[in-house]
Amino acid sequence: MKIGIVSDLHCNLAGLHRAFELMGDVDELLCLGDSIHQYRFSNEVIGALRDRGAHTILGNHEEIFLGAGGIRAREQAGVDGGLVDWLAAQPTRLEITLGGKKLLMVHSTPWEPRGGYVLPASADLARFGEVTADMVLYGHTHQQVVRRFGRVLVVNPGSAGEGRDHRNGRRLSCAVLDTASEEVQVLDFDPPADLAA
Repeated sequence: MKIGIVSDLHCNLAGLHRAFELMGDVDELLCLGDSIHQYRFSNEVIGALRDRGAHTILGNHEEIFLGAGGIRAREQAGVDGGLVDWLAAQPTRLEITLGGKKLLMVHSTPWEPRGGYVLPASADLARFGEVTADMVLYGHTHQQVVRRFGRVLVVNPGSAGEGRDHRNGRRLSCAVLDTASEEVQVLDFDPPADLAA
């Protein structure tokens, strides 16, 4: 089974569309959180995720937008209440089985307190190997990771919305995971010139 993975879209519809093009035909689509900005909503990005049946989790930006501090942002003209409700119904973590493999989707960390930035060189990265899953998929850092810790494959696809990874020239990225071979292809791409495309 081929799984497309995006994270940290931050309302970048053009980046999401480019990721769709690069990933090609995938059997499932996963979004690892921060699909929006904390006080800015994108009907188009959330609609695209919903319409594609993406398994979507909430990141720290969604938690701010959907929390008490985000009331004014949610009430802005043009914000689709139905899409806000769909987003609000998504979990902060998700355990799913795809292609016979148990996947754990988290935005930052599988341990509490959530919210830490586990960068590629962090010693804490090895803690992902302690979970009871075949694969842990996370975002938050905007930096790519494909590492194995014991039996656990850890993947961070980077960001399809806001490049911050100096190792790939701060380009955007997404990933495709083959559950049978457990091979991961990370796909780098330049930010689309027209962010409103």
